[in-house]
Amino acid sequence: MARTAYAAPGAAAQPRINRIAPADLWLSLRQGWADFMAAPTQIFFLCLVYPVFGLVLARAAAGGALLPLVWPLLTGFALVGPVAALGLYEMSRRRELGFAVTWRDMFGVLRSPAVVGILLLGLALVAILVVWLGAARLLYHGLMGPEVPATIAALRDQLLTREGLMLAVLGHLMGAGFALLVLAVSVVSFPMMLDREVSPGEAVQTSLAAFCANPFVLTLWGVVVAVLLFVGMATLVGLAVALPVLGHATWHLYRRLVF
Repeated sequence: MARTAYAAPGAAAQPRINRIAPADLWLSLRQGWADFMAAPTQIFFLCLVYPVFGLVLARAAAGGALLPLVWPLLTGFALVGPVAALGLYEMSRRRELGFAVTWRDMFGVLRSPAVVGILLLGLALVAILVVWLGAARLLYHGLMGPEVPATIAALRDQLLTREGLMLAVLGHLMGAGFALLVLAVSVVSFPMMLDREVSPGEAVQTSLAAFCANPFVLTLWGVVVAVLLFVGMATLVGLAVALPVLGHATWHLYRRLVF
């Protein structure tokens, strides 16, 4: 059954880029919500995300060199979000084909013929995350000096200074640049590799072309993703819903962008 499910009609056809409107973002979110309700996966994300967040926050509370990088680490997880969403794309793909879907189908992505290419592209996103953390560290030391605050209270006092305000502004601008890069590279590439027989290079090229054809709408999508993830992190439990809904919605957005 798995082999049949991956024999998508027209898999080898040359992809064409569609121009979309902001309304397509809302429609994709609605479809993403429907996929989530059909096969809820919040327990999986509670078990995956929260231990990671807990370890980062606990390590930060203990002080040390990691403390100034807490926010870059927490927000930087969004840079590798497309990798975590692979199972959600697979669930949406299978549901689209008419298969009954459960949370176990998340792991069906491991049977994809494109799994090696997906892994390589995932490693590229991890490399971008590492570069982001290195850039954040350099920015911190450039503005605040080589000494690292010993406690969260000391870090808070640092951020209330003029240099701290500059750090916040420049850090968020720099982070937005990294996020925009990942969005342009991955918004189409990962779903496309599950859907069609393409190389990582072809998938990334198509993703970049889709972004260039829809710069405003896809930048708006990036803002929507950032807002929902921020609200999810602020409410903690909400993140276990926001992540899968956004993952499913990205699959449907891909369907609107590439045909």
